Amino acid sequence: MHIRRARVRIETDRHVIEGTLRLPAEGYRSRLTDFLNAHGTDFIPVTEAELARQDGAQPLENHAYLAVAARHVVLVIELESLGTFDEAGDTPGAPIMTESTPPPGAVD
Repeated sequence: MHIRRARVRIETDRHVIEGTLRLPAEGYRSRLTDFLNAHGTDFIPVTEAELARQDGAQPLENHAYLAVAARHVVLVIELESLGTFDEAGDTPGAPIMTESTPPPGAVD
């Protein structure tokens, strides 16, 4: 299955979270709004997350993973697309490197 990764900003009443969401690359739930609506009262998994309090009372925290309660989300903004990957983490259609294939941008 191909996964689209998107960098997002999620705001709750108390926190601002910037992190990465994994969305289906196409079909049902591939749009951010469909993905959020499908979670209802569940938790939204966020990776590579930066957590800050709205009031700035504490320093920025970095976390490899956060689970955000969907019912507390006030705002979500997609900041950038990080591309489409297969579940193993490889970019679909990416060239396979061999010893005879120079890396992209290499100069002889």
